[in-house]
Amino acid sequence: MSTSNNNEHNDTQPAMETPPVVGPQAWEIAWRQLLAKEKAHAHARDALAAERRRMPWMAVDKGYAFEGPSGKVSLLDLFDGRRQLIVYRAFFEPGVHGWPDHACRGCSLGADQVAHLAHLNARDTTLVFASRAPQADIARLKARMGWDIPWFTITDSFDVDFGVDEWHGHNVFYRDGDKAFRTYFVNNRGDEQMGGTWNYLDITPLGRQEVWEDSPEGYPQTPTYKWWNWHDNYVEGATPDKKWVEVSDVGEAAFRNKDGTANP
Repeated sequence: MSTSNNNEHNDTQPAMETPPVVGPQAWEIAWRQLLAKEKAHAHARDALAAERRRMPWMAVDKGYAFEGPSGKVSLLDLFDGRRQLIVYRAFFEPGVHGWPDHACRGCSLGADQVAHLAHLNARDTTLVFASRAPQADIARLKARMGWDIPWFTITDSFDVDFGVDEWHGHNVFYRDGDKAFRTYFVNNRGDEQMGGTWNYLDITPLGRQEVWEDSPEGYPQTPTYKWWNWHDNYVEGATPDKKWVEVSDVGEAAFRNKDGTANP
């Protein structure tokens, strides 16, 4: 089927070749065929995340320094007391297109789609951005764009050492006491998928920390859905809300297979 181009400014463009138009039954069949492939893709993605949780760690032996709103901080300080840290290298500095009014367009689009950080924090995970711009410029940019992501200034070779001196990327770290370990790195098109709570958690060493996940022995896991909350209502160590437990149990049961396995 072809459709005409209604944009008067694109009269020279060829007609758009659209899929066939069918009735409800044929549409349902086509949808279910594609759904089977999408489920297989979801299962493969889960398996990849499970493999990621078993990837070797690299000890971070160098003491990196950043500038924050309150002064000089270390890499360990960026964790903000949590066990997991995701650092996104955003390009906002002299020489980057848009300076000094804007950060890189791609990095800015990424910042615009970052989910509320309270959900990551509830899973013992901190997300920060890091650039080479001074803190005064970062504060001005955040105010202009309406961003509240913690954003620090790189002062040493952190970007060079972790593969983000010339291109954007997310580095993932785990803290064990006063030791930090690099656990994962994603850039290029994989980097474009970041922004949502689940995609962030899936690149961390602990994952989503729900009981359905295939994680190494001893990793923290809680019942599926039960930790979810309004972003202004998280209380550390609180018992899951009884009403939400009831609602989520009913919802989960609705998409369970007859054998009790998940049917995502």
